[in-house]
Amino acid sequence: MPHLWRSSSTRGSSLLSGEGVGGDTAPHPEQRVPHPSFPTPVQGADADGVPRRRIGDSELSVFPVVLGGSVFGWTVDPDTTTDILDRFHDAGGNMVDTADSYAGGRSEILIGNWMRKRGNRDDMVVATKIGRHPDYPGLGSVSIIRAVEAALERLQTDHIDLLSFHDDDPSVPLADSLGTVDWLIESGKVRYLGTSNTTPERLMEARILSASGFTQFVALETHYSLMHREPYESTLALVATAQHLGVLPYFALANGFLTGRYRSRSDLDPSTRGSRAATHLHRRGLRVLHVLDEIAAENRCSVASAALAWAMSRPGVVAPIASASQPAHVDSLIAAADVRLSRGQILELDRVSGRLR
Repeated sequence: MPHLWRSSSTRGSSLLSGEGVGGDTAPHPEQRVPHPSFPTPVQGADADGVPRRRIGDSELSVFPVVLGGSVFGWTVDPDTTTDILDRFHDAGGNMVDTADSYAGGRSEILIGNWMRKRGNRDDMVVATKIGRHPDYPGLGSVSIIRAVEAALERLQTDHIDLLSFHDDDPSVPLADSLGTVDWLIESGKVRYLGTSNTTPERLMEARILSASGFTQFVALETHYSLMHREPYESTLALVATAQHLGVLPYFALANGFLTGRYRSRSDLDPSTRGSRAATHLHRRGLRVLHVLDEIAAENRCSVASAALAWAMSRPGVVAPIASASQPAHVDSLIAAADVRLSRGQILELDRVSGRLR
């Protein structure tokens, strides 16, 4: 059985980091960023002993696993969504990640209904993304404001803890998008800004703009797991670490493949998740599962917990994002925070995963 934490209310170079641009002085030696090989440590615990990690340079302290809301209102019905959220919160989880485009906004509605009924809004760190909703596409000023207002209504809250751009929008000057979020932060409707699916070059541009007073990103959501390493582990990880961004990897369980559920074609189902998991059914993917099986046995945990523990150990990673389609699946997410992989186990997983794309 996983350890169930009791919940409580909680609220490189100068080019890479953007420091030293436009006449700024170099950072004091004691303020230099850590080497990119340094993992993000658990920052401590709250009053009840629940582990927490801080997201970048923000004041957001979160459980080391984020509950993904992409399945809510889509493949998971409202009653099951409520049960999943209850189990996650009661076990000590405090951050949920969603988007205005998930199930056409239905995910946000279900999360908002749950927080209202439980009266636990102040316990939660709510993250949502904008830019893909058909009614408010892109990152123009009007779209951003309307998207945030609609998200606040669906979530039944007066503020979003972490608002992220779901995608880059090259048709809009980044300064315009950041300036709009500046106003939303000043008005109290948004606390912090993050970004998703972006490039190192865009991150550097944003940091240069922040030196001129624009809001800076504090978090980066990116596709990263044992089955998808190369894009993040190249320049993106270096820039993210230099800028103190809190990295929140999505697809951390590779669409369920890293739970060990899919080991042959006969295990696949006709769902979207099943079709995505099928792309990992090859020799290297099965080798990864074999090593995870061994590590799970050695650590007396599930395969999913071992895979998430690997993600938590990576440079810059604050908390992987993982979804659950059943309340029982939440236990493996929570248990991952207790798993401490040895150096040998991490090196073996690094070796067999081989920076799979």
